[in-house]
Amino acid sequence: MSNENFDLIVIGAGPGGYVGAIRAAQLGMRVACIEKGASLGGTCLNVGCIPSKALLHASEHYASAASGHLASMGVAIGSVKLDLAAMMQSKSDIVSGLTTGIDFLFKKNKITRLEGTARIDGAGMVTIVDGKDKGSYKSEKIMIATGSHATSLPGITIDEKTYCQLHRRVESEQMPKKISGHWCWLYWAGAWHCMGAAWGKS
Repeated sequence: MSNENFDLIVIGAGPGGYVGAIRAAQLGMRVACIEKGASLGGTCLNVGCIPSKALLHASEHYASAASGHLASMGVAIGSVKLDLAAMMQSKSDIVSGLTTGIDFLFKKNKITRLEGTARIDGAGMVTIVDGKDKGSYKSEKIMIATGSHATSLPGITIDEKTYCQLHRRVESEQMPKKISGHWCWLYWAGAWHCMGAAWGKS
């Protein structure tokens, strides 16, 4: 597949990248989309907007039942127990369904999906330097939709115990004891708080 020519190469398969790739293909362009991760959808779909809202929705149901709020409205239930593993699996199933949907749209619109880390080497030249589809590719146009990523602060070690990164916490089935009020964490913090985690200072 290396050395193929495209009308458009999109670097990044987040909300900007995959939507741009699909629309370009619908307009008749021969499109390739490069994503370094195994899943399409970027941060929003895989570890951000979608899973956080899915978990928040489920945790609010739990909080309504556990606090007696449902009982006060005449919805009588028995003992309420939190099954965090099942809740996390439900969240993952929602994410999986949506990423599979994007993959289907790529196939439907004949978009070439390439996996690896991209590097622009000149006008119309893109090289995948590592990953499943290593090689050089040519394109008349290149769309950069790489998004961003978190960076560590000097003097703070991210040990995934005391301090952890969002993408690690998303997959964890262990509830944090305290949660930060930082804006990035607000949806996740709301969900964990509904399940009993205490608020802490950021």
